[in-house]
Amino acid sequence: MAFLGSLVQYLLTLALMVIVAALGMFAGKKLRDSKDAKTASTAKDEAGVSGQE
Repeated sequence: MAFLGSLVQYLLTLALMVIVAALGMFAGKKLRDSKDAKTASTAKDEAGVSGQE
């Protein structure tokens, strides 16, 4: 019985770690996409300004 309880505890810990890792990956991707879009927008604006001179 103790083995079963220990197994369940480890499985729940594993599931929690997988969930935290997945949330971290999604948050990181969202932040990176946001930064890339901002950088592209800034580069486009700078290219437009220098192109008009």
